[in-house]
Amino acid sequence: MSFSSDEVNFLVYRYLQESGFSHSAYTFGIESHISQSNINGALVPPAALLSIIQKGLQYTEAEISIGEDGSETMIESLSLIDAVMPEAVLLRQQQAHNSKNSVVKTEASNANGNEGTANHADSMDVDVSIEIPSNRATILRGHESEVFICAWNPTSDLLASGSGDSTARIWNMNDDAAASSGNQLVLRHCIQKGGTEVPSNKDVTSLDWNSDGTLLATGSYDGLARIWTTDGRLANTLGQHKGPIFALKWNKKGNYILSAGVDKTTIIWEASTGQCTQQFAFHKAPALDVDWQTNSSFASCSTDQCIHVCKLGVDKPIKTFTGHTNEVNAIKWDPQGALLASCSDDMSLKVMFSMLLIIA
Repeated sequence: MSFSSDEVNFLVYRYLQESGFSHSAYTFGIESHISQSNINGALVPPAALLSIIQKGLQYTEAEISIGEDGSETMIESLSLIDAVMPEAVLLRQQQAHNSKNSVVKTEASNANGNEGTANHADSMDVDVSIEIPSNRATILRGHESEVFICAWNPTSDLLASGSGDSTARIWNMNDDAAASSGNQLVLRHCIQKGGTEVPSNKDVTSLDWNSDGTLLATGSYDGLARIWTTDGRLANTLGQHKGPIFALKWNKKGNYILSAGVDKTTIIWEASTGQCTQQFAFHKAPALDVDWQTNSSFASCSTDQCIHVCKLGVDKPIKTFTGHTNEVNAIKWDPQGALLASCSDDMSLKVMFSMLLIIA
Protein backbone atom coordinates (compact mmCIF):
# COMPACT_ATOMS: atom_id res chain seq x y z
CA MET A 1 0.00 0.00 0.00
CA SER A 2 1.31 3.44 -0.87
CA PHE A 3 -0.04 6.95 -1.27
CA SER A 4 1.39 10.36 -2.01
CA SER A 5 0.96 13.72 -0.33
CA ASP A 6 -0.73 14.97 -3.52
CA GLU A 7 -3.42 12.29 -3.14
CA VAL A 8 -4.01 13.14 0.51
CA ASN A 9 -4.13 16.86 -0.28
CA PHE A 10 -6.65 16.26 -3.06
CA LEU A 11 -8.99 14.30 -0.78
CA VAL A 12 -8.78 17.02 1.89
CA TYR A 13 -9.45 19.65 -0.78
CA ARG A 14 -12.52 17.77 -2.02
CA TYR A 15 -13.77 17.30 1.55
CA LEU A 16 -13.56 21.06 2.17
CA GLN A 17 -15.43 21.74 -1.08
CA GLU A 18 -18.20 19.22 -0.37
CA SER A 19 -18.62 20.50 3.19
CA GLY A 20 -19.21 24.06 2.01
CA PHE A 21 -15.88 25.49 3.17
CA SER A 22 -15.33 27.18 -0.19
CA HIS A 23 -12.86 29.81 1.01
CA SER A 24 -10.81 27.27 2.96
CA ALA A 25 -10.86 24.92 -0.05
CA TYR A 26 -9.66 27.70 -2.34
CA THR A 27 -6.81 28.67 -0.02
CA PHE A 28 -5.80 25.06 0.58
CA GLY A 29 -5.93 24.32 -3.15
CA ILE A 30 -3.54 27.19 -3.89
CA GLU A 31 -1.09 26.32 -1.12
CA SER A 32 -1.03 22.59 -1.93
CA HIS A 33 -0.82 23.16 -5.74
CA ILE A 34 -3.91 21.03 -6.46
CA SER A 35 -4.13 22.38 -10.01
CA GLN A 36 -0.67 20.98 -10.78
CA SER A 37 -1.48 17.42 -9.73
CA ASN A 38 -2.35 14.80 -12.35
CA ILE A 39 -5.38 13.47 -10.44
CA ASN A 40 -8.59 13.21 -12.48
CA GLY A 41 -11.16 14.64 -10.09
CA ALA A 42 -14.06 13.32 -12.18
CA LEU A 43 -13.08 9.78 -11.21
CA VAL A 44 -12.96 10.46 -7.46
CA PRO A 45 -16.37 9.75 -5.84
CA PRO A 46 -17.95 12.21 -3.39
CA ALA A 47 -17.11 11.84 0.29
CA ALA A 48 -13.99 9.85 -0.63
CA LEU A 49 -12.03 11.05 2.40
CA LEU A 50 -14.83 10.18 4.80
CA SER A 51 -15.24 6.79 3.14
CA ILE A 52 -11.59 5.83 3.57
CA ILE A 53 -11.57 7.12 7.16
CA GLN A 54 -14.68 5.07 7.93
CA LYS A 55 -13.05 1.94 6.50
CA GLY A 56 -9.97 2.57 8.64
CA LEU A 57 -12.19 2.96 11.70
CA GLN A 58 -13.96 -0.31 10.90
CA TYR A 59 -10.60 -2.06 10.51
CA THR A 60 -9.48 -0.77 13.93
CA GLU A 61 -12.73 -1.98 15.51
CA ALA A 62 -12.19 -5.39 13.87
CA GLU A 63 -8.66 -5.56 15.35
CA ILE A 64 -10.15 -4.96 18.81
CA SER A 65 -13.19 -7.24 18.58
CA ILE A 66 -11.71 -10.27 16.79
CA GLY A 67 -9.47 -12.47 18.89
CA GLU A 68 -6.47 -14.52 17.80
CA ASP A 69 -8.69 -17.61 17.60
CA GLY A 70 -11.08 -15.86 15.21
CA SER A 71 -13.88 -15.42 17.77
CA GLU A 72 -15.63 -12.06 17.89
CA THR A 73 -16.55 -10.00 20.95
CA MET A 74 -19.20 -7.29 20.71
CA ILE A 75 -17.79 -3.84 21.52
CA GLU A 76 -19.14 -0.31 21.64
CA SER A 77 -18.52 1.81 18.57
CA LEU A 78 -15.12 3.45 18.53
CA SER A 79 -14.86 7.20 18.06
CA LEU A 80 -12.45 8.54 15.45
CA ILE A 81 -10.31 10.27 18.10
CA ASP A 82 -10.08 7.09 20.20
CA ALA A 83 -9.05 5.16 17.09
CA VAL A 84 -5.93 7.30 16.61
CA MET A 85 -4.89 7.07 20.28
CA PRO A 86 -2.82 3.91 20.92
CA GLU A 87 -3.64 3.98 24.65
CA ALA A 88 -7.37 4.05 23.99
CA VAL A 89 -7.14 1.20 21.47
CA LEU A 90 -5.07 -0.90 23.91
CA LEU A 91 -7.61 -0.27 26.69
CA ARG A 92 -10.47 -1.38 24.43
CA GLN A 93 -8.55 -4.54 23.49
CA GLN A 94 -8.05 -5.39 27.19
CA GLN A 95 -11.76 -4.76 27.92
CA ALA A 96 -12.78 -7.01 25.00
CA HIS A 97 -10.39 -9.72 26.20
CA ASN A 98 -11.73 -9.53 29.77
CA SER A 99 -15.31 -9.62 28.53
CA LYS A 100 -14.59 -12.73 26.47
CA ASN A 101 -12.95 -14.50 29.44
CA SER A 102 -15.93 -13.62 31.64
CA VAL A 103 -18.35 -15.19 29.15
CA VAL A 104 -16.22 -18.34 28.90
CA LYS A 105 -16.09 -18.74 32.71
CA THR A 106 -19.85 -18.24 33.05
CA GLU A 107 -20.60 -20.81 30.36
CA ALA A 108 -18.26 -23.31 32.05
CA SER A 109 -19.93 -22.69 35.39
CA ASN A 110 -23.38 -23.30 33.92
CA ALA A 111 -22.16 -26.48 32.25
CA ASN A 112 -21.16 -27.80 35.69
CA GLY A 113 -24.77 -27.62 36.88
CA ASN A 114 -24.85 -24.26 38.70
CA GLU A 115 -28.26 -22.80 39.27
CA GLY A 116 -29.43 -19.59 37.69
CA THR A 117 -28.97 -20.64 34.08
CA ALA A 118 -32.39 -19.38 33.08
CA ASN A 119 -31.82 -16.00 34.70
CA HIS A 120 -28.46 -15.68 32.99
CA ALA A 121 -30.05 -16.38 29.61
CA ASP A 122 -32.72 -13.76 30.27
CA SER A 123 -30.12 -11.09 31.00
CA MET A 124 -28.03 -11.71 27.90
CA ASP A 125 -28.22 -9.36 24.92
CA VAL A 126 -30.20 -10.99 22.15
CA ASP A 127 -29.42 -10.38 18.51
CA VAL A 128 -32.84 -9.71 17.02
CA SER A 129 -31.61 -9.14 13.48
CA ILE A 130 -33.59 -11.17 10.98
CA GLU A 131 -32.32 -12.20 7.58
CA ILE A 132 -35.01 -11.83 4.96
CA PRO A 133 -35.37 -15.04 2.92
CA SER A 134 -34.49 -14.71 -0.75
CA ASN A 135 -38.03 -15.67 -1.75
CA ARG A 136 -39.37 -12.67 0.20
CA ALA A 137 -37.07 -10.07 -1.35
CA THR A 138 -36.56 -8.69 -4.84
CA ILE A 139 -33.06 -7.46 -5.61
CA LEU A 140 -32.89 -4.80 -8.30
CA ARG A 141 -29.54 -4.93 -10.06
CA GLY A 142 -28.16 -2.61 -12.69
CA HIS A 143 -26.62 0.40 -10.98
CA GLU A 144 -22.84 0.51 -11.26
CA SER A 145 -22.16 2.59 -8.13
CA GLU A 146 -23.70 3.49 -4.78
CA VAL A 147 -27.48 3.99 -4.75
CA PHE A 148 -28.31 7.12 -2.77
CA ILE A 149 -32.06 7.57 -2.98
CA CYS A 150 -35.29 5.92 -4.10
CA ALA A 151 -38.92 7.00 -4.39
CA TRP A 152 -42.19 5.18 -5.14
CA ASN A 153 -44.49 6.54 -7.80
CA PRO A 154 -47.69 7.71 -6.00
CA THR A 155 -50.11 6.20 -8.53
CA SER A 156 -48.42 3.10 -9.99
CA ASP A 157 -46.00 0.29 -9.17
CA LEU A 158 -42.95 2.22 -10.38
CA LEU A 159 -39.86 2.74 -8.23
CA ALA A 160 -37.22 5.35 -9.07
CA SER A 161 -33.62 5.26 -7.84
CA GLY A 162 -30.62 7.58 -8.07
CA SER A 163 -26.97 6.55 -8.03
CA GLY A 164 -23.33 7.57 -8.17
CA ASP A 165 -23.15 6.08 -11.69
CA SER A 166 -24.72 9.34 -13.00
CA THR A 167 -28.03 7.64 -13.75
CA ALA A 168 -31.51 7.41 -12.32
CA ARG A 169 -33.53 4.30 -13.04
CA ILE A 170 -37.24 3.51 -13.15
CA TRP A 171 -38.20 -0.04 -12.16
CA ASN A 172 -41.59 -1.59 -12.94
CA MET A 173 -42.39 -3.52 -9.76
CA ASN A 174 -45.60 -4.91 -11.26
CA ASP A 175 -43.45 -7.15 -13.43
CA ASP A 176 -42.01 -10.38 -11.99
CA ALA A 177 -38.87 -9.78 -14.04
CA ALA A 178 -38.18 -6.44 -12.34
CA ALA A 179 -34.86 -7.64 -11.00
CA SER A 180 -33.40 -8.32 -14.42
CA SER A 181 -31.22 -5.66 -15.97
CA GLY A 182 -33.42 -5.60 -19.07
CA ASN A 183 -36.50 -4.46 -17.15
CA GLN A 184 -35.38 -1.00 -16.12
CA LEU A 185 -35.46 2.40 -17.74
CA VAL A 186 -32.01 4.00 -17.50
CA LEU A 187 -32.13 7.80 -17.25
CA ARG A 188 -28.61 8.87 -18.21
CA HIS A 189 -27.55 12.27 -16.91
CA CYS A 190 -25.40 13.76 -19.66
CA ILE A 191 -23.80 17.13 -20.29
CA GLN A 192 -22.71 18.89 -23.45
CA LYS A 193 -18.97 18.69 -24.08
CA GLY A 194 -17.37 19.58 -27.37
CA GLY A 195 -20.72 19.60 -29.10
CA THR A 196 -21.60 16.07 -28.02
CA GLU A 197 -23.42 14.56 -25.06
CA VAL A 198 -21.21 12.73 -22.57
CA PRO A 199 -22.01 11.23 -19.13
CA SER A 200 -21.74 13.85 -16.40
CA ASN A 201 -19.95 11.41 -14.05
CA LYS A 202 -21.78 13.09 -11.18
CA ASP A 203 -24.04 11.59 -8.51
CA VAL A 204 -27.82 11.66 -8.77
CA THR A 205 -28.72 12.31 -5.14
CA SER A 206 -32.27 13.68 -5.17
CA LEU A 207 -35.48 12.74 -6.99
CA ASP A 208 -39.21 13.25 -6.56
CA TRP A 209 -42.40 12.26 -8.42
CA ASN A 210 -45.13 14.78 -9.12
CA SER A 211 -48.45 14.18 -7.39
CA ASP A 212 -50.13 12.35 -10.30
CA GLY A 213 -47.07 10.17 -10.97
CA THR A 214 -46.57 11.25 -14.59
CA LEU A 215 -43.24 13.05 -14.19
CA LEU A 216 -40.02 12.42 -12.24
CA ALA A 217 -37.66 15.23 -11.26
CA THR A 218 -34.01 14.46 -10.50
CA GLY A 219 -31.20 16.55 -9.05
CA SER A 220 -27.54 15.91 -9.67
CA TYR A 221 -24.10 16.96 -8.51
CA ASP A 222 -23.57 18.33 -12.05
CA GLY A 223 -25.74 21.31 -11.02
CA LEU A 224 -28.68 20.41 -13.25
CA ALA A 225 -32.22 19.37 -12.41
CA ARG A 226 -34.06 17.28 -14.97
CA ILE A 227 -37.67 16.28 -15.61
CA TRP A 228 -38.41 12.81 -17.05
CA THR A 229 -41.53 11.06 -18.25
CA THR A 230 -42.47 7.59 -16.99
CA ASP A 231 -41.22 6.08 -20.27
CA GLY A 232 -37.73 7.48 -19.64
CA ARG A 233 -37.83 10.49 -21.96
CA LEU A 234 -36.03 13.67 -20.88
CA ALA A 235 -38.72 16.36 -20.90
CA ASN A 236 -36.76 19.34 -19.55
CA THR A 237 -33.36 20.35 -18.17
CA LEU A 238 -33.28 23.02 -15.49
CA GLY A 239 -29.95 24.83 -15.34
CA GLN A 240 -29.32 27.76 -13.03
CA HIS A 241 -27.60 26.35 -9.96
CA LYS A 242 -23.83 26.83 -9.79
CA GLY A 243 -22.83 23.52 -8.24
CA PRO A 244 -24.40 20.33 -6.86
CA ILE A 245 -28.12 20.12 -6.13
CA PHE A 246 -28.85 18.60 -2.72
CA ALA A 247 -32.67 18.46 -2.70
CA LEU A 248 -35.68 19.05 -4.92
CA LYS A 249 -39.45 18.71 -4.44
CA TRP A 250 -42.62 19.09 -6.51
CA ASN A 251 -45.39 21.18 -5.04
CA LYS A 252 -48.75 19.47 -4.56
CA LYS A 253 -50.33 21.20 -7.55
CA GLY A 254 -47.52 19.99 -9.80
CA ASN A 255 -46.79 23.29 -11.53
CA TYR A 256 -43.57 24.15 -9.63
CA ILE A 257 -40.37 22.36 -8.63
CA LEU A 258 -38.26 23.59 -5.72
CA SER A 259 -34.52 22.91 -5.48
CA ALA A 260 -31.65 23.61 -3.07
CA GLY A 261 -27.96 23.73 -3.92
CA VAL A 262 -24.41 24.15 -2.74
CA ASP A 263 -24.46 27.66 -4.26
CA LYS A 264 -26.43 28.79 -1.14
CA THR A 265 -29.62 29.37 -3.15
CA THR A 266 -33.04 27.82 -3.57
CA ILE A 267 -34.96 28.05 -6.84
CA ILE A 268 -38.62 27.71 -7.83
CA TRP A 269 -38.91 26.35 -11.39
CA GLU A 270 -41.88 26.46 -13.74
CA ALA A 271 -42.32 22.75 -14.44
CA SER A 272 -43.97 23.13 -17.86
CA THR A 273 -41.22 25.33 -19.34
CA GLY A 274 -38.18 24.50 -17.19
CA GLN A 275 -37.61 28.20 -16.57
CA CYS A 276 -36.43 29.69 -13.28
CA THR A 277 -39.38 31.53 -11.77
CA GLN A 278 -37.53 32.93 -8.75
CA GLN A 279 -34.15 32.37 -7.12
CA PHE A 280 -33.77 32.94 -3.36
CA ALA A 281 -30.27 33.85 -2.17
CA PHE A 282 -30.80 34.25 1.57
CA HIS A 283 -28.57 31.54 3.03
CA LYS A 284 -24.92 32.21 3.84
CA ALA A 285 -23.83 28.61 3.21
CA PRO A 286 -25.01 25.61 1.11
CA ALA A 287 -28.76 24.93 1.24
CA LEU A 288 -29.31 21.29 2.23
CA ASP A 289 -33.06 20.69 2.13
CA VAL A 290 -36.39 22.27 1.16
CA ASP A 291 -40.06 21.47 1.77
CA TRP A 292 -43.25 23.06 0.46
CA GLN A 293 -45.67 24.53 2.99
CA THR A 294 -48.27 25.50 0.38
CA ASN A 295 -48.20 25.53 -3.42
CA SER A 296 -46.29 28.83 -3.33
CA SER A 297 -44.48 28.98 0.04
CA PHE A 298 -41.71 26.79 1.41
CA ALA A 299 -38.98 26.38 4.01
CA SER A 300 -35.27 25.85 3.42
CA CYS A 301 -32.41 24.89 5.71
CA SER A 302 -28.66 25.19 5.46
CA THR A 303 -25.25 24.59 6.94
CA ASP A 304 -25.51 28.21 8.15
CA GLN A 305 -27.76 26.85 10.97
CA CYS A 306 -30.75 28.94 9.78
CA ILE A 307 -34.19 28.05 8.44
CA HIS A 308 -35.95 30.50 6.12
CA VAL A 309 -39.62 30.46 5.19
CA CYS A 310 -40.07 32.08 1.77
CA LYS A 311 -42.91 32.78 -0.64
CA LEU A 312 -43.06 33.11 -4.40
CA GLY A 313 -43.08 36.77 -5.39
CA VAL A 314 -41.65 38.00 -2.09
CA ASP A 315 -38.03 39.21 -2.21
CA LYS A 316 -37.10 38.43 1.39
CA PRO A 317 -37.87 35.64 3.89
CA ILE A 318 -41.28 35.95 5.49
CA LYS A 319 -39.85 34.27 8.58
CA THR A 320 -36.44 33.08 9.77
CA PHE A 321 -35.88 30.50 12.49
CA THR A 322 -32.60 30.29 14.39
CA GLY A 323 -31.60 28.24 17.40
CA HIS A 324 -29.74 25.28 16.00
CA THR A 325 -26.04 25.35 16.85
CA ASN A 326 -24.85 23.23 13.92
CA GLU A 327 -25.83 22.36 10.36
CA VAL A 328 -29.56 21.85 9.77
CA ASN A 329 -29.78 18.70 7.66
CA ALA A 330 -33.48 18.27 6.91
CA ILE A 331 -36.85 19.93 7.40
CA LYS A 332 -40.47 18.77 7.06
CA TRP A 333 -43.84 20.52 7.35
CA ASP A 334 -46.76 18.72 8.94
CA PRO A 335 -49.69 18.01 6.54
CA GLN A 336 -51.49 21.19 7.61
CA GLY A 337 -48.42 23.41 7.14
CA ALA A 338 -48.62 24.71 10.70
CA LEU A 339 -45.69 22.89 12.29
CA LEU A 340 -42.18 22.72 10.88
CA ALA A 341 -39.77 20.03 12.11
CA SER A 342 -36.01 20.28 11.66
CA CYS A 343 -33.08 18.04 12.52
CA SER A 344 -29.48 19.08 12.96
CA ASP A 345 -25.92 17.99 13.57
CA ASP A 346 -26.33 19.59 17.02
CA MET A 347 -28.07 16.33 18.00
CA SER A 348 -31.51 17.93 18.35
CA LEU A 349 -34.88 18.11 16.64
CA LYS A 350 -36.88 21.31 16.77
CA VAL A 351 -40.58 21.70 16.02
CA MET A 352 -41.59 25.27 15.26
CA PHE A 353 -45.01 26.88 15.29
CA SER A 354 -44.99 30.60 14.65
CA MET A 355 -42.57 31.84 17.33
CA LEU A 356 -43.06 28.75 19.54
CA LEU A 357 -40.09 26.42 19.67
CA ILE A 358 -40.32 22.88 21.04
CA ILE A 359 -37.04 21.02 21.46
CA ALA A 360 -36.98 17.20 21.35
